[in-house]
Amino acid sequence: MQEETARSAIDTFISAFNASDESYVTALLSQALTSDVVFWGPLGRSEGIAAVEQFVLDIRRHPAGTGTMVRCSAVDMPDEWARYQWVFTTPDGGPRLAGTDVVHLRRSLIDQVIVFAGEIEPPAS
Repeated sequence: MQEETARSAIDTFISAFNASDESYVTALLSQALTSDVVFWGPLGRSEGIAAVEQFVLDIRRHPAGTGTMVRCSAVDMPDEWARYQWVFTTPDGGPRLAGTDVVHLRRSLIDQVIVFAGEIEPPAS
């Protein structure tokens, strides 16, 4: 049951990237995130839904065009932490980015997001 709750919050979060209209982004994020969410993204740490909304809007406004964000793995959830893999692809074979997010849940909502974008290189030999 806990994993299903996490999957629902995660999929709602991801759906904000794919909303048919930017006016839906805030509502979708409010359904998935706590108001005091801590977001560790590529540009550092930020707090609150407004900060996450700005990140989502920046991704949606990618110079190569509005892309698609999808969860491409199961949700792995030991206790209140969960992780999943995602892929972001822009239209017409444009840039593609993959990564892993780690999220913490509180009362069925995500209160922390840690974004790991890109592939991890193999160890140097």
